[in-house]
Amino acid sequence: MELAWDAELIAGLPRHDVTIDVHGTPVRCEGVALVDLLRRAGAMPAEPLRGAHLARRVEVVASDGYRVVFSLGELDTTLGKQAVYVADRCDGKPLDAREGPARLLVPGDSRPARSARQIKTFIIE
Repeated sequence: MELAWDAELIAGLPRHDVTIDVHGTPVRCEGVALVDLLRRAGAMPAEPLRGAHLARRVEVVASDGYRVVFSLGELDTTLGKQAVYVADRCDGKPLDAREGPARLLVPGDSRPARSARQIKTFIIE
């Protein structure tokens, strides 16, 4: 399944304030949990993952070709509990062209390598 970025993907989902450290600078953003986006799209079941779902993944592709991957198991709140957010606003404003239209935020990572900017597509396998 492939989902092209569209603001409608996150419209109406619960929003979260998230602050991450990007190369020594705190960045305060607002967005939705990636797991909520995947569930709304029908790419991830609402119940705890089992069986074949544990081998599935989501690849997030940025407009410059940068790619990051998460297993659905690590995103499942009953298993890995990896918090990943899709943000469309930072510092109270919509993201500019260099950052947006959306970016990933992974506050649990030691460095922001998976906090991809300029999200273009989500590929769920």
